[in-house]
Amino acid sequence: MSGAEGKLELERIVFIGRTFEEYLQMFNLKEADLVGGRILDCPAGACSFTAISNELGSDVTAADIAYYYATDELAEKGVQDIEHAMSELDKVQGNFVWDYFKSIENLTQARSKALNDNIRDQRQTPERYVPVVLPDLPFNDEDFDLTLSAHFLFMYSDRLDYDFHLRTVTELMRVTRGELRIFPLVDLSCKRYEHLDRLINEMVQQGFAVEEMEVPYEFQKGANQMLSIRRMKP
Repeated sequence: MSGAEGKLELERIVFIGRTFEEYLQMFNLKEADLVGGRILDCPAGACSFTAISNELGSDVTAADIAYYYATDELAEKGVQDIEHAMSELDKVQGNFVWDYFKSIENLTQARSKALNDNIRDQRQTPERYVPVVLPDLPFNDEDFDLTLSAHFLFMYSDRLDYDFHLRTVTELMRVTRGELRIFPLVDLSCKRYEHLDRLINEMVQQGFAVEEMEVPYEFQKGANQMLSIRRMKP
């Protein structure tokens, strides 16, 4: 794969995303919060947040390792991943709260909509979709007013160590002028990230204001909180 060699095999990437409406609830945002500043979604995957936000007049950039691959490849990969995930979900339905989504069919429709919006926007405005390999980002210091990071940090703590988490959060804050929001705060077994307090203390020592905040969204059990990290105003 040109541009992607040495980065990550496409087969190892799970290209599934959330809808714009989910993002608003996951990060406790209103549409008015998205206007007037630059926003980074990282890692953005197959989410539709960038596509819909920019249609509403926002200035959002999506960053993800998946974007090293061609859009057509990602479109095909996304369809396969949704199909596989939904077949596996039937075995672990008890790990989820079926309020926001009423059924696996309802969930499948949402994941497919997010993918379709994402792929359409990649084709229309490819410059908004930036390939990255965390914990390094190709952006300038304090480039973004708000950074959102969903369903990556903390979730894969069984394969990503504390040092990776700290370096990634520090890098996300480097490119953030205002606030970084991370969702959720649990791992794949629905348990709070075991090193979260250590990470919070480290960010506080670096001079940031850190707060755990409940949000009006819970699909994975226990995943109803986000972490807010803000620069202190001088």
